[in-house]
Amino acid sequence: MNPTGERAIRSILIVGGGTAGWMAAILLARRLERQPVTITVVESPDIRTVGVGEATVPAIRDFHRDIGVDDLDVMRATQGTAKLGIEFDGWLRPGQRFFHPFGLYGSRSRGVQFHQYWLRMRAAGDSHDLGTYNLGTQLAAAGRFAPAAERPGADFGVYDWAMHFDAGLYARYLRTLAIGLGVRHVEATVTDVALAPETGFVAAVETREAGALAADLFIDCSGFRGLLIAGALQQGYEDWSHLLPCDRAVAIPCTHGGPLTPFTRSTALAAGWQWRIPLQHRVGNGYVYASRHVSDDEAVATLRARLEGEALAEPNMIRFTTGHRTRFWHRNVIALGLAAGFMEPLESTSIVLIQTGIERLLELFPTRDCDPVLADEYNRKGRLEWERVRDFLLLHYSANRREGEPMWDAVRAIELPEPLARKIALFKARGAFVRYEWESFQDPSWLSLYAGLDLLPAVHDPLADYFAEEELRGALARIRTSIDSAIAKAPTHADFIAGNCAAG
Repeated sequence: MNPTGERAIRSILIVGGGTAGWMAAILLARRLERQPVTITVVESPDIRTVGVGEATVPAIRDFHRDIGVDDLDVMRATQGTAKLGIEFDGWLRPGQRFFHPFGLYGSRSRGVQFHQYWLRMRAAGDSHDLGTYNLGTQLAAAGRFAPAAERPGADFGVYDWAMHFDAGLYARYLRTLAIGLGVRHVEATVTDVALAPETGFVAAVETREAGALAADLFIDCSGFRGLLIAGALQQGYEDWSHLLPCDRAVAIPCTHGGPLTPFTRSTALAAGWQWRIPLQHRVGNGYVYASRHVSDDEAVATLRARLEGEALAEPNMIRFTTGHRTRFWHRNVIALGLAAGFMEPLESTSIVLIQTGIERLLELFPTRDCDPVLADEYNRKGRLEWERVRDFLLLHYSANRREGEPMWDAVRAIELPEPLARKIALFKARGAFVRYEWESFQDPSWLSLYAGLDLLPAVHDPLADYFAEEELRGALARIRTSIDSAIAKAPTHADFIAGNCAAG
């Protein structure tokens, strides 16, 4: 991967720690462990991290396998809990709920996807919700959790899981592992950035405590400030505020006031939405909102009034602009995390965008000259991935029917990007899925939103008419029975945590 000789990268400096910096450090250390590359993380002890990325998607478990750690060990070290998906409360209209799971619905037959049979039976008067046929959804509803069987006997037994964890503890856990692999850790505050006059590359960062730190390749994990990518290299920002309305958030952790649920909850409010993330030692809460529709003081008061337990900290106020840098990679700097951009945590994508950013760097790992062709491809793929996530988030908003609330009324009127409009149109026409390059979410995830937001086709695939109605009715009943049986065998989420990964 990394060519030998004078042009090879010999030193990497990661500016900023936190989740992004230490994820980059440990994965690079693992993949480059037989290369003569020095990896250094410089972070200031005085800079507070945003700390809202406590929920993940199943890809986090791929990352853990890549760095050689056990998921349960991670959960034990980070006060973690399991996540089977996200419950959306009030997104279609107040009082209506649906669930986005990490798993398959029912079982396909004769090459026809299950939801087509479900649509047929729904038209015939069957009232069972689509989520009835998803094991992950039903486990979550029952407050139970067990890892999926390695070889499930049917499609509906295929489900995955992610985790919730304390982001600060997670960064600390990764830092310990990375230092054990030889990553150098420098606690210092960056005061200036020096550019090489002949190339415009970053040559070194100046720090108050450690002087100048030079490297061949720099990774900017400095948060919203983007000290390298925006400050030194003057890269602009693609603003998506016209599509996604929220621009601020307030976070307040609290004590538990209910059961240890194995899922994240997102509740639509008048000017945005509230997250609930259950950890072993506390509950993470936040209100993501549009400042043009509610003041900061009102947002804080709203969140305080909705806490299920005693507040454990003062409100953490966050301002953001949804979007990303015009280039993620420019010259010899790659931006990750908040330095690369911000996507509100509606579908817990902040950490997976860090993860895929590191993976793309490893796939296109450069020599010291950082060939612009590599950077162009990195940026092309990055833009596509961010746009796909943006469109998935936008679907949550645009399909709402919360009439009489200015923010929700306005977002319903937004002209959708063509790729998203086409996806919706094809699904509403025949229940057909469209999959583009660099999609982060698979067809079942889109299906959960289409069904939950009532974007269902009026007709089903005619191939679903192969079976007689009574045959289908019996088959669907057997699936429900099998799912009920699996749930009865699973422990409660609290019991699973207590028996496998309770923090010491």
